[in-house]
Amino acid sequence: MGMDETIARINELARKAKTVGLTDEEVEERNELRKIYIEAFKSSLKVQLDSIKYVEDEEDNVP
Repeated sequence: MGMDETIARINELARKAKTVGLTDEEVEERNELRKIYIEAFKSSLKVQLDSIKYVEDEEDNVP
């Protein structure tokens, strides 16, 4: 399941929770999908933060 499908399923379960409620299995599925989404988000954020270069560091290396 790709991230788009994961997000779509999370949203589907959220809509259902607001209208008719969720079964115990659906609550478990929602929690697991949320964990997967959060881990993917954190991983993506870490990659972005690791790629940041400080201008001050670059100025020190200029001859």
